[in-house]
Amino acid sequence: MKFVSVVGARPEFVQAAPVSWALRKEHIEVLVHTGQHYDYAMSQAFFDELGVPAPNYNLEAGSGSHARQTAAMLVGMEEVLLKEAPDAIIIRGDTNSTVAGALAASKLGIPVMHIEAGERSFARHMPEEINRVVADHLSDRCFCVSTKSAAHLAAEGITAGVSVTGDVMLDASLHYREIARTKSDILARLQLEPGRFALVTMHRANNTDDPQRLRAIVAALNTVGERIVFPVHPRTRKALEAIGASFGTHVLAVEPAGYYDMMVLEEHARLIATDSGGVQREAYYFAKPCLTLRDETEWTETVEAGWNVLVGADCQKIVDAWFHFQPPAAHPPVLGDGTAAQKIAAILSE
Repeated sequence: MKFVSVVGARPEFVQAAPVSWALRKEHIEVLVHTGQHYDYAMSQAFFDELGVPAPNYNLEAGSGSHARQTAAMLVGMEEVLLKEAPDAIIIRGDTNSTVAGALAASKLGIPVMHIEAGERSFARHMPEEINRVVADHLSDRCFCVSTKSAAHLAAEGITAGVSVTGDVMLDASLHYREIARTKSDILARLQLEPGRFALVTMHRANNTDDPQRLRAIVAALNTVGERIVFPVHPRTRKALEAIGASFGTHVLAVEPAGYYDMMVLEEHARLIATDSGGVQREAYYFAKPCLTLRDETEWTETVEAGWNVLVGADCQKIVDAWFHFQPPAAHPPVLGDGTAAQKIAAILSE
């Protein structure tokens, strides 16, 4: 069988690796990079490190408004699908690349396979939530991380073609962990002691495009005093410059980290604060306390397990949780067992 597989943003590159390995044993995979993340640090570096096959197509959608970006992807995707005539398309997560792939394929009568289906934050002001809902309702097969995400789909009337497989990002994390320990020297480069620093990431428009929220988060980071490593997303860097933000000497604002460096930082951080869905999950893989800089999350499994707490952009909440949030001893496998890609490939082979 032939599958067109769509990627466009950092989490999708990570998700693509284990699925590609499993799928290409028996099938043809045509990899399409939409160009949603297009600079080296946010895109090509991940292909280089992860050993993901080079994309067969790059749509070079680039940045822009959601409408312009999605429209560019739709045009490019339609051309690819008409040329390749695949048996199905594989989409992932909740990005503009996800919804563009789903729309283009469904209008051509091509079956849609959605990995990481059924996640819900129930916050319709978030573009990602719109993308998830639309993609799920256009999908013929929905591969869910947990029974909770499958239940979300059932509540919306989606029960056929739903499978609970676990999280393919966990598959990747388990596979690359030892390689990252060998290849990354970021602790030495940044002069960090394991367990004696915190890791912060922030990139969502809800935080970066709201000066009040951004200033509150900056104030919290300046207040805590603990050594902080902050790989700064290009969007975030522009927003910080726009408000004239400055950090104390305990905050290391560095360039975006590659996958191996990021894994090592996550594994050795005392605490992780983020607005990223992917980093919330990676914090859980490494059993690290996670402060989510959002008012809601689609990864409620980690919150209910007691390892993730929502602090929003409230300076006092962030500071209080920074020093007092304590996860329980129990760490249940709510995101699967690291065999999701094998399960997905087996189902697709049917």
